[in-house]
Amino acid sequence: MTSADITTAPPAATRTLDDVPGWFFKADQEVFGWLLTQQAQRGRTGDLLELGAYLGRSAILLGSHLQTGETFTVCDLFDSDAPDEDNSAEMSMSYRKTLTRQAFEDNYLSFHDRLPTVVQAPTSVLADGRIPDQSCRFIHIDASHLYEHVAGDIQVARAALAKDGVVALDDYRAEHTPGVAAAVWEAVFAHGLRPVLLTPEKFYGTWGDAEQVQRDLLGRDWRAEGYRMDEETIAGVRVYRLAYDTVPAAPATAPRPAPPRRSATRRLALDVLPPFATRAARSALRAARARKGH
Repeated sequence: MTSADITTAPPAATRTLDDVPGWFFKADQEVFGWLLTQQAQRGRTGDLLELGAYLGRSAILLGSHLQTGETFTVCDLFDSDAPDEDNSAEMSMSYRKTLTRQAFEDNYLSFHDRLPTVVQAPTSVLADGRIPDQSCRFIHIDASHLYEHVAGDIQVARAALAKDGVVALDDYRAEHTPGVAAAVWEAVFAHGLRPVLLTPEKFYGTWGDAEQVQRDLLGRDWRAEGYRMDEETIAGVRVYRLAYDTVPAAPATAPRPAPPRRSATRRLALDVLPPFATRAARSALRAARARKGH
């Protein structure tokens, strides 16, 4: 019997995603839900795949968009031993005390009456072909933060995604995850991954028609809902940036002067680089300006 065969009735108490621990925030919840809904409305079918689930916050939302005949697969180590020392150290630092398969399943079954197919193993096992090629319409990658692992997960996603399928990659710019940033941008510049959307936490891309995915995305008036939607260009390719529009107004008694406008290239670089690299870039710019002033 597999985990997908287990069913149970959800508890009587009403729960929301906010009750489930994790780092899957409102903006990305809305993007996931919108893109998955757009796929369904256009008649696109395909399986769903999540690499790295933690306690189930994003898996619960993905499961809500599963259509008849589709399969949802979740792959995570949960409380198993890591395959190498670096991965083990990463888990001990961040997840070991709280992450168990039982906790994931309990959370998931609080919202759904059936578990997804659960693969309790390193995500690298999915390279064995158990996920059929071009079978998935949406893949979420949020497992290891180590470069070698993320690069491998991206190649699994590349093989598994159907035409115009979407991959979402977490922590592509976080200070503590430079390996993710390296793997993501390597995939863009060396392996044909086309950027679609950037949020503060996640990178969305496709190996298919990025413009069509963006048209689906822009079918919603994000600005009217309190988001900021900016358009940028990376190596001649259009990409959007979505974030909450939470910049406070300057006090009337002490207005702040507007900063000088940066070029689009420099602005993009500072926005999408991991924070530690952004600080280094800004320090270099300040030093350059100081030299010019002498």
